[in-house]
Amino acid sequence: MRFDEYRAHDAIGLAELVAAGEVRPIELLELALARCAEVDPDLGIVTTLMEGPARERATGALDGPFAGVPFLVKDLMQDYAGHPTSAGTGPLRAVPAAEHSIVVRRWLDAGVVIFGKTTTPEFGCKAVTVSRTFGITRNPWDLTRTPGGSSGGSAAAVAAGVVPVAGANDGGGSIRIPAACTGLFGLKPGRGMVPNGPLAGDSILGAGVQGVVSRSVRDTAAMLDILSPPDPGAPYTVARPLQPYREAIALPPGPLRIGFTDRSPLGTPVHEHATAVVTETARLLESLGHVVEPAEPDIDGLRLARDFMTVWTTHLAASIAQTCARTGASPTDFDVDTQAMAAVGRSVSGPALVAAGERWNEYTRALAEFHSRYDLLLSPTLAEPPLPIGRDDLPRVPAAILPHLLRAGAGHIVARTGMYRATVTANLSAAPFTQLANVTGRPAMSVPLGTTPDGLPMGAHFTGPTGSEALLLRLAAQLEAAAPWFDRHPPEIAPR
Repeated sequence: MRFDEYRAHDAIGLAELVAAGEVRPIELLELALARCAEVDPDLGIVTTLMEGPARERATGALDGPFAGVPFLVKDLMQDYAGHPTSAGTGPLRAVPAAEHSIVVRRWLDAGVVIFGKTTTPEFGCKAVTVSRTFGITRNPWDLTRTPGGSSGGSAAAVAAGVVPVAGANDGGGSIRIPAACTGLFGLKPGRGMVPNGPLAGDSILGAGVQGVVSRSVRDTAAMLDILSPPDPGAPYTVARPLQPYREAIALPPGPLRIGFTDRSPLGTPVHEHATAVVTETARLLESLGHVVEPAEPDIDGLRLARDFMTVWTTHLAASIAQTCARTGASPTDFDVDTQAMAAVGRSVSGPALVAAGERWNEYTRALAEFHSRYDLLLSPTLAEPPLPIGRDDLPRVPAAILPHLLRAGAGHIVARTGMYRATVTANLSAAPFTQLANVTGRPAMSVPLGTTPDGLPMGAHFTGPTGSEALLLRLAAQLEAAAPWFDRHPPEIAPR
């Protein structure tokens, strides 16, 4: 098999070739490894290669719906026993995982051949993929731009043709943002639908969930079938549909009532290309028989963003404390902006954290009221095209001051400054639409329906009510048939 033939199939298609005896798993693995070696120096997509275990697995007996398909897992919350899960940080780079995460076990049971782990920003805390430990991950559509974060390595790998689908997770947009940046399909399942165990339960107050980025809707649907069976050790379980998701996508979604907005919930500017994606998607939806009209939930988006960051920064502070206790690392061993966010998290009082978490209920009920009138909420995934590398770096003055404050143990001062609040708003302004689904625990997806005039991908974002994963997938399959994207590839990577 040639590389162009390999890339012409999604994961289900490759598994069908393996099952028919037309290609061997080891052939697919060698193609994936060769492509990874070709593009990784420019893209920076892999933190850990596991060639030996992968070759051994690819030459053995495999079974399952994805038997023989090459696969990459994210280097965050997706543990592979015996290999480190670095979470994008140096102190964890040499600490091997004691056991597989449940999602990794389920992928292996489905027959995939895992040969590496993909880059993520430190502890997944950015919408771009860059860290002091692993450097910059770049977008195969334009090497001067980010593939998004925090599942940026996975998205870049899939977009570049290394694998047809890859592991990802999402605590604030980390599946959907990279999917939009790289022209992929990304579904964030609802809270409790996919287990985080065994080391984690309800991650980030339930905001963090597991999933994939893919080039085809059917791959994501079949992956959700694999990942979503209940976990007896999870904090709770949610109802699953009786019909498998892969079968559900064969059914039309029916006429839907969809409310749309292109207004940033932060009140920050939205690029004309992001607005155009919503306008064009609304027209496409209407042509498919859906009712589409301007509407949005009654939510204070700026307060939601601040409450989201309160929970996120305290979670990050705990992650750093746990890592230091586990490895003997010093707080200064982490990226400066990670240290600053953790310092903010440490400054949050217990009552303030509880109050922020309890306000998540208000946002959830407001979104539920919206969904009593509309089946889905449509918005851009991103408020602007994929960011140029370095665009979200700390401004010069904060970057100069922060290390001194942190060394002096005065990082808690950061949280009380207008500079911090302005920085939070500025950093979320490029992707202000995705956090709502995490805070409320609702499923949401980014569908690659737009491009900028110079060919950069843009995504349309849909948020559904509780339990609407099947509905979202049906609509995505309908849109995929009406406006296909599978055969759109980045230009071949040229040296920078």
